[in-house]
Amino acid sequence: MSKFRYFFVLSCVFFFFGKISAQDISVQQNQTALIQPPYLKAGDTVAIVAPSGILKNRNNEVQQAVDLLQSWGLKTVVGKHIFSKADHFAGTDDERCEDFQTALDDPTVSAIWCARGGYGTVRILDKLDYTKLKDHPKWIIGYSDITALHNQIHNEGFQSIHALMCVSLTKDLDDIKEALATFRSTIFGNPVNYTLEGSSYNRTGETSGQLVGGNLTMLHTMLGSKTSLDMTGKILFIEEIGEYKYHIDRMLQSLKRAGYFENCKGLIVGDMSKLRKNTTLWGTSVEQLILDALADYDFPIAFNMPAGHEKDNRAMVLGSDITLKVEKEMSSLIFKK
Repeated sequence: MSKFRYFFVLSCVFFFFGKISAQDISVQQNQTALIQPPYLKAGDTVAIVAPSGILKNRNNEVQQAVDLLQSWGLKTVVGKHIFSKADHFAGTDDERCEDFQTALDDPTVSAIWCARGGYGTVRILDKLDYTKLKDHPKWIIGYSDITALHNQIHNEGFQSIHALMCVSLTKDLDDIKEALATFRSTIFGNPVNYTLEGSSYNRTGETSGQLVGGNLTMLHTMLGSKTSLDMTGKILFIEEIGEYKYHIDRMLQSLKRAGYFENCKGLIVGDMSKLRKNTTLWGTSVEQLILDALADYDFPIAFNMPAGHEKDNRAMVLGSDITLKVEKEMSSLIFKK
């Protein structure tokens, strides 16, 4: 071998291994364990706030939520502006932000339970200050539009809980007994492992990583902002309601083109509720749509997670490390202790 070729090959080797090392370091940085707030215990306080849509004629649900928490031995405080009205929203942006910031800053509050979703959380994200949260970590709880907060909390370095909200409560709580049981178990420190119903659409495999995600529209909305998630080494959960199939495909294609799935470790698909029919039919199931959109990747995909905009909305700790095992007959979702 000539001296030139020898040094050329040697340079390539150093470059290759140097590149791998840098990638490994990047993956390790993005898999840093998130801070887990203290789980609740009897006597702790939960703040109920409304960072999003208006709570018109929802006084009974909020009172029911207060009564429920108190029956579990917890104290409650309700946001000053929770029943305020400002067009579509539960008060002005400043009012909703004030309630949420007050709960964030209060060292006696152990969890913040969002009363409802809808739309509006994104309008207050950049107004919030998490300085005092770092001194007194607490759980942020909700789903749907609250996905924006889950993203932000995750990027601030904290775990959060994807679970039902105050307006999810029904007159007869037996109608949501599974969701309620997992909610109670999770907030008191016993995250529930799940065995999911099988699906012929499942893409089989086993993987581990941090569980993140939420509502697909909100994940798409965050794209390109500082609140967007870095999916390196993570397992993504998605759910959706009231969308056309072509729009679900559009959102997945946008995320894909932005590199969202390049280093993703797995996907868990929750409820795709009340899908709308376009005049031009899509032509396949939503499950096949998802598989087709993500055909370029080989990570496991599990369908049938009972979480999203249905009564059976099981609780999950976002930011927690999980192991996902996907088979055609069933899938399992195991939270790291």
